[in-house]
Order: sequence, then structure tokens, then C-alpha cells
Amino acid sequence: MNIGCGSFAIIGGDKRQLYCARSLSDDGFAVALGGFDSVIDMKNVEVTSPFEAALMSEVIILPLPCVNQKGLISAPFSKEDLSLDAELISAMKGKKIFCGMKSRLESVCPELLPFAVDYYDREEFAVLNALATAEGALEIAMRSFEGTINGAKCLVCGFGRIGKVLTKMLVSLGADLTVSARKPEDLAWIEILGAKAVQTDELYKLESFDVIFNTIPAYVLSCVLLAKIALHAVVIDLASGEGGVDKYAAKRLGITHIHALSLPGKAAPKTAGEIVKKTIYHILEEDDR
Repeated sequence: MNIGCGSFAIIGGDKRQLYCARSLSDDGFAVALGGFDSVIDMKNVEVTSPFEAALMSEVIILPLPCVNQKGLISAPFSKEDLSLDAELISAMKGKKIFCGMKSRLESVCPELLPFAVDYYDREEFAVLNALATAEGALEIAMRSFEGTINGAKCLVCGFGRIGKVLTKMLVSLGADLTVSARKPEDLAWIEILGAKAVQTDELYKLESFDVIFNTIPAYVLSCVLLAKIALHAVVIDLASGEGGVDKYAAKRLGITHIHALSLPGKAAPKTAGEIVKKTIYHILEEDDR
């Protein structure tokens, strides 16, 4: 492996970043953690201030998203708020910075944008996260549905990355599975994988389900549709932002509705941290070619 650097700083983040730090250290790199003052022992990883971590490292890794809506770096292991102040920015300038949702830096510290690379935009990151998300969604379904997935009437709305992985998993578990999509080629693949295919705009033609997974980041499961197909279902919304489920209608109808955001970090932080590391390795290797 030739990635042209020897030291990393991880500034802010949750368990994903802790596992990423441990994995980088296991690979022989010097790693410093900033914004993790409540972490007691990380063996070969140095826990220090964000400024010191940035100052002593060649590559800096920020979490996903890099900053929250208040412009702060997510730092649940820090005893105080972690901001991109002038001192920290000066220590980061000129170094390789990897972050999730780079566009959020524009309003907080645009001077770092020329040095930042968005690992969240990478296809391999998205694909591997889809696997972790699908596993997490299945775990929620098994915990929330009072029956077995085998034989259960399941619906997956959407056949993107997460929908594809969920389809394969649910078919292998013996679910009575229907999957919705819009493209004819996707509908064909759904049938080849062993599920029933339906156009997304024809979901209203279906009958009730036991478990529904929504992966479409648009308003799909309306009040009328929920009343027809989800009255006795567990509805797991995996879509980002506001999701694709009328949550107020779900509550009124007494439907079990779970908006499961950031599942890789919650359900599989070790794997999620490894995905961040691998994606950064790929980018650094490409830069050295």
C-alpha cells in the first residue's frame, strides 16, 4: 500500500471515528484524536486537543457530516462544543482534509474548501454503507416485527443501492417480497432476484404488508397509501432528510414507524469506521499515481 503519508488526525466524530483511528494505528500509522477528551485509553492512539492533533498530522479526517447545522463539528466524546475556530483552521490549512458532506464547510470556513475531499461522494463508500444500512434495517425489523422474516409479507420501496442489498437479503431469508422501482431494467432485475416487482406509482394497487422498508428520499408513503398497505405493518424509513413517510399520519393510524437515520454508525460502527479508512486509502493511492 502506497498512500504517501505517515500520520493522521481524526477531529471529532463518534464510534465510527474511534474504530477508524484504531484501524489506522493497527496499519502502522501515527494517529492523533482531537475532540475525544472523555476517551480514556486508545493504546497507540494519542488523545489530544483538536489543534495539536491537526498540527502534528499530515492528513486530517473530519466526521460525516463534517459540521452540523449549527456549524459545529460533531463531537459526542468531547466535554465541550468543537468549532472550526481561527486557530484550528490555521493548523489545518495546506493539509489533506477528508470529510463527509464537504459542501457544509462553505458557510463555516470556505478557506478550507481547496484542501478538502468528500469521501461521502465516493461510490465505494456509498455501496459499502448500503450493506451496513441494510443489515441495520433488518436488525430493526427482526426486533420490531412480532414474527419471522421468513414468510412475512415485505415491501421495499426503491431499488437503489440500499434497495438492491435489502432485496438480496430478504429473498435469502425467505420473505414474501415485493420491491418497487421506476425503471424497466430495475423491474426486470427485481424479478430475476426472486422478488415481485411493482411500479412505484402503482403501490396503491397492493394489499397490506407486515414490514415495509422505504429507501426513496421523496414523499412516497402518504396517509392514503399507509392506510391501505401499512395499517398493521412495521414501517422502517431509511431515506435521508425528512424521509418518504407521512410520519404524522403513521402516528394517527397507530402504525409502528421508525425513521432509521445513520444506521452504519449506530448498528455497525466498527465496519463504518473501516469503510471510511478504506475509502480514504483509495483516494490517497489515486493521488500518488
